[in-house]
Amino acid sequence: MSHAHDITEADFDTAVLARSREVPVLVDFWAPWCGPCRALKPLLEKLAGEYGGRFELAKLNSDEAPSVSARYAVRSIPAVKLFVGGEVVDEFTGALPEGSLRAFLDTHLPDEAERLRRQAATLADPLARAELLNQAADLSGGRPEIVLDLVAALLDAGLADYAAAGLESVEARERDERWLKLKARLDLARGPGEVDEAALVARIEADPKDFDARFTLATLLAQREAWVDAFAQLLEVVLRDKADARKTARDKLVEWFPLCPDLKAVMNARRELSMYLN
Repeated sequence: MSHAHDITEADFDTAVLARSREVPVLVDFWAPWCGPCRALKPLLEKLAGEYGGRFELAKLNSDEAPSVSARYAVRSIPAVKLFVGGEVVDEFTGALPEGSLRAFLDTHLPDEAERLRRQAATLADPLARAELLNQAADLSGGRPEIVLDLVAALLDAGLADYAAAGLESVEARERDERWLKLKARLDLARGPGEVDEAALVARIEADPKDFDARFTLATLLAQREAWVDAFAQLLEVVLRDKADARKTARDKLVEWFPLCPDLKAVMNARRELSMYLN
């Protein structure tokens, strides 16, 4: 079954407005003399076939449809407008490359994996979210943005080992800032294990340069989101050391800043860090 067809001004209301109440309709306003139109049309036809009915492509010769072109303010071509429910929901002009066309379509035409991802975002229970996101990840072949949503849900559910497997499945070239943030959350969730916090405090009181104790205490504090105190321990290391421990503390602070929801605490810690390093 073809999902691309030519339409005229006479059947526009039926082929586009009425039909878009059943399935999204992408209208390509073109003309025979338009070079970019000739480049764009085969790409749109190809995508209409590949998307398999998730939208229909209606090709309208704008020279032969002056009333419709005026109604929708078509001033230059190619002009492409996406109709849903009888209304234009998005549009672009010019001959976009295939990758940009796919991005345009995917914003409005979620596949089953994206539909599950959006459904998962409405759920409060992290295990329920993770279940839907796991299905979505399988359906999408491991789409990175879905996998990272899954990792976040698994961390929320306290399933660090499963979250680690998800992070590792993301290819190195796809590991962006969000991946790094989730990796920091994972490292924090795993933490130092069972540790006597009072003993750590006692060690630091006995030796303010017991940096191992400070790092461990900072992790425990960060695990329970006592960010101001966690930052304070790391800043003490930066202040008191001039070698490897200082760099480790600095790197840990930079890693943890994005995890802290208290912007004032982050700003204060950043200011102190800059002061100590200069």
